[in-house]
Amino acid sequence: MIDYDSHKWHRHLFDVRGTMVREIMHRVAFTTAWAVLVVLLEEYFLRRTIPVTVHSLVGTALGLLLVFRTNASYDRFWEGRKLWGGIVNETRNLARMSSVLLARQDPEKHAELVRWTIAWAYCTMHSLRGRRDLGPIAEQLPQGSVKRALQAQHAPLWLAIRMSRVIEDARREGLIDTIQQQAMDHNVQLLIDYVGACERIVKTPLPFAYVVHLRRALLLYTFTLPFALLRDMGNATIAAVFFVSYVFYGIEEIGVQIEDPFGYDDNDLPLERICSTIENNLKSTIDGEVFQCAPIPTEGDELPQSAV
Repeated sequence: MIDYDSHKWHRHLFDVRGTMVREIMHRVAFTTAWAVLVVLLEEYFLRRTIPVTVHSLVGTALGLLLVFRTNASYDRFWEGRKLWGGIVNETRNLARMSSVLLARQDPEKHAELVRWTIAWAYCTMHSLRGRRDLGPIAEQLPQGSVKRALQAQHAPLWLAIRMSRVIEDARREGLIDTIQQQAMDHNVQLLIDYVGACERIVKTPLPFAYVVHLRRALLLYTFTLPFALLRDMGNATIAAVFFVSYVFYGIEEIGVQIEDPFGYDDNDLPLERICSTIENNLKSTIDGEVFQCAPIPTEGDELPQSAV
């Protein structure tokens, strides 16, 4: 994902990265070259044009199709962001409960649960991208278990089972009771729900018929547009075709890029940054930072000068 200030046009108005220019430049160039050829043929050989009414009607329908395409893709993008927001929250909740219920009694078990939770986040990110990796935290985990996780049929599920086993071991050792176990394991269950919802987005693209029909309509519209504009615009038809094809192909390509928000494209979700946030937040509970907060002042206590 590209960070930018939406209030300052001049800083990104002429950017190329992330603006679909590279992706559509060949299509736009080919369409414009076709318009140049049509103009030359009309001037020296042909004298045929078609009524602009047809393109006006088709253009309206095509615009609606493109709007639906973009809206459907953005819904998937925003749904993916909400799901990863839920993943961040549930990993924090799991670490929060573990730091209260386990950290003081068995710091090593708390650290083990936190490390597996961090590994789960990285593993889920790579799984959505068709890869297998547990991230940098893998170096702090038992290598035999890491190898089994990477060989599992569904790596995030294997890690979730491992997390649940750590919680179950804590109950058997008397560190937590059954109700506390259920509360902690509920966070693990929600993580599985979230990864399943993300996989639904990845494995269910927009209907094939809709995408193919839209692209055929785009090609037919842009390649016949010069014939509709020649009578009224003359040589300016070339510039008009360039502008229209740039707008239409760009809108369609935006929908393509954000349709799967978990990939490596410039406009996809910053999953590396999210996983790094999870890692830093959860590691702080191992390092004991959560227990180093200043005490809350009671009535009659003087506030420190920095707080006044």
